[in-house]
Amino acid sequence: MNKELDRKLKSRNIKPTAMRQLVLQVLIDQKTAISLPELEQKFEKADKATLYRTLKTFEENKLIHSIEDGTGAVKYALCHEKCNCYPEDLHVHFLCAKCNQTYCLNEIQIPDINLPYGFLLKSVNMVVKGICFNCKK
Repeated sequence: MNKELDRKLKSRNIKPTAMRQLVLQVLIDQKTAISLPELEQKFEKADKATLYRTLKTFEENKLIHSIEDGTGAVKYALCHEKCNCYPEDLHVHFLCAKCNQTYCLNEIQIPDINLPYGFLLKSVNMVVKGICFNCKK
């Protein structure tokens, strides 16, 4: 068992299991956000419901965040160590129109949203679309 994976899971109050460790390692190795179907391809013999529940557990415990980038598939990416997925923690995402990969642009925060009186902000999804560095070559 990998102690660093266990530490990351336990830091978010997630009980380490073999499947959770494997999924977390895939998410760590990813340079871009990943959808459930893409994750399923990496675990051909794993139960799809288990993979889905693993992602939901990770998301509920703020280990990962979900991105709706307009492609029709929700994608998932790791949160930073200190992220609590509060509106002030949110960042911009970039969808490449050529390769369909979604990148977290962690250094670009979502601008402040001044809602009318009585409205409560829960989440914001900002996706910028263009051509990524790899496809531009």
